[in-house]
Amino acid sequence: MTDSSQIPEFNPQGPQLVYVAVADHIAARIAAGELVAGARLPAERDLATEYGVAYLTVRRAAGVLRERGLIVTVHGKGTFVVDPLPEGWAAPRA
Repeated sequence: MTDSSQIPEFNPQGPQLVYVAVADHIAARIAAGELVAGARLPAERDLATEYGVAYLTVRRAAGVLRERGLIVTVHGKGTFVVDPLPEGWAAPRA
């Protein structure tokens, strides 16, 4: 079940690097259930359009999410939320 009230507003003008802000926002969407375990993420170019950033910014954010163990990319298939999510994982606070 999705709880949009738990997802902070995306603010690329904040003190964070933009790619970290995108990664944190996607992580918050995962934590809120908007993006569930096993779900395929939209294409990088689609996410770039959604967030109003360059697609390379989204690619770098995806790298951060992979390092956090939240997503996995399968060549030729796409990028997916890991299933199951890491134990004890919680989204970063905005």
